[in-house]
Order: sequence, then C-alpha cells, then structure tokens
Amino acid sequence: MVKIDLVTGFLGSGKTTFLKKYAKRLMEQGQNIGILENDFGAVNVDMMLLQELEGEQCELEMISGGCDPETHRRRFRTKLIAMGMCGYDRVLVEPSGIYDMDEFFDVLHEEPLDQWYEIGNVIAVVDARLEDTLSPEAEYLLASQAANAGCMILSKCDTATEEQRQNTIAHLKRSLAALGCKQRADQKILCEGAEPLPDQEFAAILSCGYYIASYEKPDFAKGQAFESLYFLDMHLDGDAVTAAVKKMLKDPACGHIFRVKGFLQNPDGTWLEINATQQEITRKPIANGQDVLIVIGENLVEDTIRAYWKG
Repeated sequence: MVKIDLVTGFLGSGKTTFLKKYAKRLMEQGQNIGILENDFGAVNVDMMLLQELEGEQCELEMISGGCDPETHRRRFRTKLIAMGMCGYDRVLVEPSGIYDMDEFFDVLHEEPLDQWYEIGNVIAVVDARLEDTLSPEAEYLLASQAANAGCMILSKCDTATEEQRQNTIAHLKRSLAALGCKQRADQKILCEGAEPLPDQEFAAILSCGYYIASYEKPDFAKGQAFESLYFLDMHLDGDAVTAAVKKMLKDPACGHIFRVKGFLQNPDGTWLEINATQQEITRKPIANGQDVLIVIGENLVEDTIRAYWKG
C-alpha cells in the first residue's frame, strides 16, 4: 500500500516551506513521492513554489479551480485514484489553509482508496508567532488541525522569541480544550527553523502517525468561513506592493486579512515571490511565476483592497 501523509496548517503557517524540507529528506532516503496540492483557489501559487522538487523521484499534481466543496471532494478522490497507479512510495497532500480535516479521512476510507492507501502521518504546521486573538472560525480550524495531528511543527522558530513559542503552545492547548479535545501526552511538538530537518527531528516526524479526534463541528465550519480575492495582471513593482500590503493588513476597512501571496515580475523579466501575514512580509526570487496577487481573509472588501493596489 502507498503511504499518504497530510501536511496541514492555518493560513500563512509555513506549510509549503516545511513540505519542501520534508520531501527532500524522503527523497534522500530513496523514496519516490507524489505531491498533491489541494487548494480551493483558482490559481495554485504553492504549486509553483514546489517546482524545484520535480524530477525522477518527485511528481507534482494539483487540484484547484474554485469549485464548490462537493465537487472539490470528488476531484480529490479522482486525483488520488490516478496517483495510486503511479508506483509512489509515499504521497504528500498539502491542502488549503482553510481545509476541512474530515474530507481527508472520509475520502481515504472509501473504496478503492482504502485498499490502495495507508494513512501515514498527519502533520500540523503552526507559526511559532501565532496571533493571540483569532476569530471563532480561525480558532476552530487551528484546533481541528492540531487535534488530528500526530505531530505539531512550530514553524519559523528561528525568528520567534522563547516567549512567543510558549505563548503559541499555550494558545494551542486553549484551542484544543475549547474544541473538547485535550493535547495528548504522546503528541510531539517540534520547533522548525531555517536549516534542513535534522536527523532526529525527521525520524520523529516520519513516525508520528495521526489521530482521529472526536468533536462537534460548529455551523460556520459547514460552509466557507474564509474567502480569497484574486488580482491578475497588476504589473506592480515590489516596493509598491510591499507598501500597499503593509497598509491594508492594518486597515479594518479591508476586512480581516490573514495572508497576501503571489508573484511579481521585475523589469528584467525575473520573478519574485511575495508572502505576507500580520507577522512579516517577505520577497524572494523564484524561477517562474504568474502575475497574480491573492488576498485571503474574512469579510474582505474588494473595492477597498483594489484601491490600495492603485496607490
């Protein structure tokens, strides 16, 4: 049977960065892997960020398109059926940061997937600098991801203080308790920084497993609590975008923005990846991109956000 791992985490937590490190370590072991980017969006930015992994030992697949949840679930199932015939040792699934955990477990217990796949690990990535106050919808997503995880990765520990790390762990415990779950004694919490995954940490993640938690799903979780706005062919330079993002993240008139991500093309034709949360804004060179900026959050006001792009 093919092992399948879920790498989940809230918006902007650093799932893709962790996934790249994890996938590289698996390939160093000689494993052939497939990566499924499972997003609700019309443009899958994270897929582009993983292109450097593609090769003889790694293939990338994608689900996107902004379809309704039922259609999305069918596409997820169909894609896993196709991938089950490719001879992978392991499949890694990276979903949207607003992913319903039930979909993963439900689909994998259906025929024929239950005969082809064995759930290996569920890994929840959490920013070590987690905000103190989140909306009820965000708290639910954070807690449901952690409740089902065999291992929680505190990402960006190299840029977080010890106080921030401890506050994040305390926040996770509160969120789990509010959901009616307790942090399990065997659940690992590991800190991840900028360096490649150390041997001991990689071994712990590879054997962390998963947990099917029992909790009541609130009414808002049965719909789509978050939304994404896509801005295509803006042709803005990096400094202008950075300045605009700094302002809109602090402007309640835009709604509650969790994350801004996308790509910018420099005048010389090269590309930059932009990634912004309440904690930081980064710009990094990337081999290929697409002229798109995506804003993700709650109660977004498109006209107000668009006005920032126009300066």
